[in-house]
Amino acid sequence: MIDKFDADILIFIQEHIRCGVLDPFFKTITHLGDAGLFWIALTVIMLCFKQTRKAGICSAAALLGSVLINNVILKPLVARVRPYEVIDGLVLMVARASDYSFPSGHTGASFASAVAMFRHIKKPYAVLLIVLASLIAFSRLYIGIHYPTDVLGGLITGIGMGIAADIIVSKLYKKREKKEE
Repeated sequence: MIDKFDADILIFIQEHIRCGVLDPFFKTITHLGDAGLFWIALTVIMLCFKQTRKAGICSAAALLGSVLINNVILKPLVARVRPYEVIDGLVLMVARASDYSFPSGHTGASFASAVAMFRHIKKPYAVLLIVLASLIAFSRLYIGIHYPTDVLGGLITGIGMGIAADIIVSKLYKKREKKEE
């Protein structure tokens, strides 16, 4: 039943939302999440400046947690095939992926990093990162490489890793501050 629901959503997106104007936009957006490179680069930049270092450390921890949970543990454990391999008529808009489908690693990494940094950067930038993470997540459906439940799984693990990293790093910072007193 969930597979039919997933398939129906992907076919709906393909038939009613995809269009020549949006195609290049979502292909570009989806590639921002490739191997987490955008989020890794942003994290490295944040680590370089004292005023954003805590955000960078939170993001690094969240990204590490996300890759371990999503790519090392869940993808091989669940071993879900990609939607373009089983849904008749679904057209993939990018190169085929070499790994399993569940959960979406792009979505997981995007939300892990954005959520981890959220409390530690200025709100307009924090909101912009959440919007970007949301666009990357939707792009995975738009291009036909993930099921909606893959994206939902990545969203849940990403938010969880972002919150966990923020809590752990904040506690470590407080411990360090107490030692320095």
